[in-house]
Amino acid sequence: MTNRSENPASRRLACARCGTEFSCNLSGGCWCADETFRLPMPSGSDDCLCPDCLRKMAEQGAAAK
Repeated sequence: MTNRSENPASRRLACARCGTEFSCNLSGGCWCADETFRLPMPSGSDDCLCPDCLRKMAEQGAAAK
């Protein structure tokens, strides 16, 4: 029997900004782990962003500095 907490399944999500569907796998291999920037995790009821929205958000943050 496999312990689900050791190897959680990939989640199907809809981007909190644009609604695009994508998958998230926090146990490894998730696309966001390969990004060169890091943003704070969403708070409140928001969930993850899709690759395009996350990259746009990172660009906006860099331009504001």
